[in-house]
Amino acid sequence: MFLLNQHPDYRKPPDPVDAETLGTTAAEKVERYLTYRDNNAPTPLHILRALAAKLGVGAIHIKDEGFRLGLGSFKALGGSYAVTQLVLEEAKRQLGRPVDVAELHTPEVHAAAAAMTVACATDGNHGRSVAQGAQLVGARAAIFVHSGVSDERVAAIARFGAQMIRVEGTYDDSVAEAARVAAQKGWIVVSDTSWPSYERIPGLVMQGYTAMVREALRQLPEPPTHVFVQAGVGGVAAAVAGHLALALGDQRPTFVVVDPARAACLFETARAGHPVKIDHSEPTIMAMLECYEPSLVAWRVLSRVADAFMTVDEEDAVAVMNRLARPVGDDPAIVAGESGGVGLAGLIRAAADPEIRAALDLNEVSRVFVINTEGATDPERYAKLVGMRPDAVAVTSGGADA
Repeated sequence: MFLLNQHPDYRKPPDPVDAETLGTTAAEKVERYLTYRDNNAPTPLHILRALAAKLGVGAIHIKDEGFRLGLGSFKALGGSYAVTQLVLEEAKRQLGRPVDVAELHTPEVHAAAAAMTVACATDGNHGRSVAQGAQLVGARAAIFVHSGVSDERVAAIARFGAQMIRVEGTYDDSVAEAARVAAQKGWIVVSDTSWPSYERIPGLVMQGYTAMVREALRQLPEPPTHVFVQAGVGGVAAAVAGHLALALGDQRPTFVVVDPARAACLFETARAGHPVKIDHSEPTIMAMLECYEPSLVAWRVLSRVADAFMTVDEEDAVAVMNRLARPVGDDPAIVAGESGGVGLAGLIRAAADPEIRAALDLNEVSRVFVINTEGATDPERYAKLVGMRPDAVAVTSGGADA
């Protein structure tokens, strides 16, 4: 399915609050924070020349977040950054003075963190980021996972010392339970989705993602003309689209949001013109994107700066995993998890449809940017889907589960 943005706010400037959250000054703040992370390094940007020629576009660049901060996912940038900012704010309150990120590992800041418990619901990657951030600063973490989260992903979170809490049902059920329990116990919810009266912390999570876009703009030979990014609740899509709109202004690229057909909450929200919660259907293989209600902050951004919304099917996700694992021509092999290559799957589907190509002005001179949002964060499942030995995946995934 494909839909052009028809929202009344389309092409209006981002809301002032969102502009402050996702603009250049905010992104510079995130990049400064990252200089205090021991394993920080820019993730690779690859060019897929052979695939671009096959699809009839000028260039395809893919940012590989399978190498991000040892967690194997772009989400390493969001949750841990938000936890850090909350700890610095609490230290400021206790000490009665500004506290800089350079003081992150001081006894005073660790004392403030020791009394804090952060909580979140997760499909896997966001929870690992929150748990890692809590461990870095000496806070406690309680991570809620729904019944569809694999034991491997639960173990990958628990290794950071987090308390793991299983919740029956879907991701949305785990979000509700995390909020309920946190309210009872006085924990701080660090969610990547937002709801009425809860926007600031999800905004901090989205702010963390802007560092990835800043890196990409420095790595690209020219700004892209088209960007395809996958969406769960919409946080990463909004962060990428919002920052590009603010950084590039009138030269910003055409931005396409890509949903799983079985969990198309952003697509249906765009169709309705307002946030909607969709019915649960058969689970999607794109587990990190299986969300049934959009983040309100993300939708507020995307309603203004996304140009189109589309869906891809289960076979599209598996096909792009295999295409990246066994590339054509001289293109590099890339390890993409079940949700990692969904933006590229959207491009492949769009390029094959003459009507969508025309609607997006996608042609032989288009410069397309996509993001591999995760490596093999569940190596055993990845190996089954691409026909590879699990022990080989651990080597090629860039340490996604190291």
